[in-house]
Amino acid sequence: MDAVDNRSEIRDFLTTRRAKLTPDQVGLPAGGGRRRVPGLRREEVAALAGVSTEWYTRLEKGHINGVSDEVLGAVARALHLDDAEQAYLFDLARTARLSHRPGQDARTGRRRRQAHLPPRVQWMLDSMTDAAAFVVNGRRDILAINTLGRALYSPMFADDRRPANIARYTFLDTGAPDFLPDWDGAANVTVALLRTEAGRDPHNKDLRDIIGELSTLSDEFRARWAAHNVRIHHAGKKQFKHPDVGLLDVVYHSFPLAADEDRGLSLTIYSAEPGTATEDRFKLLASWAATNSPTVAGADDLDRG
Repeated sequence: MDAVDNRSEIRDFLTTRRAKLTPDQVGLPAGGGRRRVPGLRREEVAALAGVSTEWYTRLEKGHINGVSDEVLGAVARALHLDDAEQAYLFDLARTARLSHRPGQDARTGRRRRQAHLPPRVQWMLDSMTDAAAFVVNGRRDILAINTLGRALYSPMFADDRRPANIARYTFLDTGAPDFLPDWDGAANVTVALLRTEAGRDPHNKDLRDIIGELSTLSDEFRARWAAHNVRIHHAGKKQFKHPDVGLLDVVYHSFPLAADEDRGLSLTIYSAEPGTATEDRFKLLASWAATNSPTVAGADDLDRG
């Protein structure tokens, strides 16, 4: 995948957000006759943001460098952007500003330094015996995981030739739709997280490589990537159909890894609601994992695939 074209990213993102809104959603009259474009017109967004149509048109063409945060905030409110979408817009603006600084070459891709997590991170994960816990980077590589987590994600670890990657498994493994009953929802979230990371760190070559691989090999990924949806992963519910213990309904929480926020690492914890069948199945999986699971690889054992 080539280096991220920031101008086209801005254009496509703003255009898709504008297309999602209707006049009645923003308090505008629908007007008579058939509308030529889906969603709002440029002049309607401009009016809502308090800027000229010419100015907004220029912004939507990708000319974001030099635009103040206050004006970007007004555009975000006009388009009803959620927190993740607003953060993504500001990330695109930050990238544009950096690319225009003297001596900066925004086209230059760089590989992230391989993550070597401190041993205390693995200790923390291993201390969680009743929950599945793992650390991922922005491209969704699993860098560290506890025993229950590895047992839960055992289908993802079946191929030990390269590190487990949630995005690659979701889109390229034929068993993923069985393991993930809501495969469509999981696929949407995975792409939205990658899109968010691409806005935050657009010139990371490792990230571009996984996006390029999936874009080449998966029609489902390409269609979702073109939607320009973004997401901040905080909490929710997820379902797995585990090959050994059956259906698991879990709740999850994700947190930035405080010591490594600049590298986009996050900690995710899956737990079962007390008194449910999933809690019993988690205990069964934990018991099985304690006696049958291989030693969990730490981050130092992982090479980027």
